[in-house]
Amino acid sequence: MNLRCSFCQTPFTIGRFEKLDALQHMDANKLTHYDAHCPRCRRATPVLRQKLEMTFPNWRDALQELEAELKANPQPEAPLPTPEAESAPEPEHRSEHRTRAGKAVQASAKEKPAKEKPAAQKPAKQPKAAAKKSK
Repeated sequence: MNLRCSFCQTPFTIGRFEKLDALQHMDANKLTHYDAHCPRCRRATPVLRQKLEMTFPNWRDALQELEAELKANPQPEAPLPTPEAESAPEPEHRSEHRTRAGKAVQASAKEKPAKEKPAAQKPAKQPKAAAKKSK
């Protein structure tokens, strides 16, 4: 079923299983509409029960078939994550370190200590007035 978000105007769809779940939820709780959540802004767009029933006319039969299929082929439960797997491992080194100017620093320059170079003596600049007199 194709929908458009009431707030951000993003088009999105509701699949067969989501429609079946929505109709089952509305029937159990005696609701008149289903809140379809937009994938972009996460706001709820109300969809009338009549509109869902028009797009899925024999939903009770489809629900019974799905329940029978799940009883015949039970799905194994997903294993729970171990407490050790919850924390992310820290990287050994940062090769993509960025300087303040936004340029990447080379890994070789980071690993090797900088060699001290003797400062080259630049000739001192003479003031303009002194430069004119010497000519």
